[in-house]
Amino acid sequence: MTVMEKRIQGADPEAAKFSVFVLGLESVGKTSLLAALTGRVARSEGYAGSTLYCETYQDRGINWIDAPGWVRDSDAATTAESLERMIEVEQLLLVLRADRAVEELRLLAPLAAGKRVSIVLTFADRLTLHAARRRQLLKEWSTQLGVPVALVNARAPEAEMLAAVREGVAGAGELVSTPDYAALPELGAVAASSQAGWLSLPPVALALLLAPAVVAVLQANALADRLYEPLLSAIGPLLDRLNQWPEPLPSILAGDYGIVAMLPFLILYALPTILVFTGLIAVYKNTGLIDRLSYGLHRWLRPFGLGGRDLVRVIMGFGCNVPAVISTRSCGSCSRGACVSAISFGSACSYQLPATLAVFAAAGMVWLAPVYLLVLGVTTLIYLRLTTPKVLRDAQNRLLMPPREPLHRPQWRAIGRELGSGVTDFFRIAFPIFLGICVLAGLLQWLGVIDAFAHACAPLMAAFRLPPEAAIAVVLGSIRKDGIAIGLLDSDWAALKLPMDSAVQVLTVVYLAGVLLPCLVTLLTVAREMRWKFALRMLGRQVAFAAGFALCIAWVGALL
Repeated sequence: MTVMEKRIQGADPEAAKFSVFVLGLESVGKTSLLAALTGRVARSEGYAGSTLYCETYQDRGINWIDAPGWVRDSDAATTAESLERMIEVEQLLLVLRADRAVEELRLLAPLAAGKRVSIVLTFADRLTLHAARRRQLLKEWSTQLGVPVALVNARAPEAEMLAAVREGVAGAGELVSTPDYAALPELGAVAASSQAGWLSLPPVALALLLAPAVVAVLQANALADRLYEPLLSAIGPLLDRLNQWPEPLPSILAGDYGIVAMLPFLILYALPTILVFTGLIAVYKNTGLIDRLSYGLHRWLRPFGLGGRDLVRVIMGFGCNVPAVISTRSCGSCSRGACVSAISFGSACSYQLPATLAVFAAAGMVWLAPVYLLVLGVTTLIYLRLTTPKVLRDAQNRLLMPPREPLHRPQWRAIGRELGSGVTDFFRIAFPIFLGICVLAGLLQWLGVIDAFAHACAPLMAAFRLPPEAAIAVVLGSIRKDGIAIGLLDSDWAALKLPMDSAVQVLTVVYLAGVLLPCLVTLLTVAREMRWKFALRMLGRQVAFAAGFALCIAWVGALL
């Protein structure tokens, strides 16, 4: 057994692990294959100083690095840039659908130059070829390309299939520099889908994509609302005791933004949102439904730089922006920034939306709620149209998936793995950020910085035809989104206790306070996931566009 084989098979405990970077299109079966190979849950990690996040599977002798699947042509460029920085990656595993292997190899082969490569073809269970013919064709592929080629059923691989994958990795070589794609034999067609094409119709796809997501948000928030007050009452005595401690501990632990005071939000709002949406996306992906829906919605969403999966994550942000931003790790590598921007700008979280409705109710203008949501939706689309990279909106940026992908039953074990990974990421990544913001916000409140900043911003409110007292809502809304209601209804400033001229002013102040800045938790999450350079650039764009939209609402609305 060679040294390389010992490392791959784990036979030599002294042999250091090496990395295999796994590339393939979305829904080709990479994740299922790696989970079967390792029998372990992946760890999500950022790579090479880029915004690319990959799932790393720790194996006996290999670190399998599962890159996000390609959805559009433009994903190739961003993956290539990341690969150039990944000097620690020793070789590639290209995962191709057997029925589209030549087409997909054309896309992936340019990234394999100068690296050791092996190839796995998936969907073996759907091919109509006899076993002997399959073996002959695989041998021809391997001979012509100069690298090992294996064929597997990724959803339920047999032991001999997994062994063939490992043998291929052990014997990996350099792909021939200019493959003769025309000479590569076709492996046969996957059995045609018998499901009706109506699933890809844009109205149907939109309904199927949004309806479960909206219901999930409403149900998760409704449950949280019912349990919030009892839980808050249960920790009331603890908060009273903490408030007797010397400052600044009461502000940090039990104040409006204190760690203990915020626990009901963390437990009841953020975590259920993660569970619901991680499960929803996992089911859609595992059944192949997400590919059908994405294909149907691509023509509608492309002008705004988004895809079908991105829209699900934006809706997820209506529960909590933080898990929604984290979930974008599995976005197409080129569209992740657009999806994060859409979440930050247009997803009114479970704290922001109820606070907004409370303000409308207090002003006696409940009818403003649908107007606000319409304005928020339209301005978000305009914002995305003007800020997303042109390549994402280009009509030539085609989807790399078939329009009639066959559907199949979900694998509950795979869905369970994704749920576990989502919860782990929440406690490992989002939870520490929440705690840090609680400490920071508590200190700022105790030091009087929040009030001082509100006083400094008060003169600027005149530009939006608002009273100076509205500034506190904007400042508090930038820390946490229910600050909109605190600033307008409950604070010493209490802008709505003063006469406001019209519904336009109420709509303007709520829009400005809700959209001008993401809350601190969201901003820090974006910075951690996408790097500070992206976060600050996004922040500047959001401030400029939100202020511009708010000015339009204030002054154009006054003329109507």
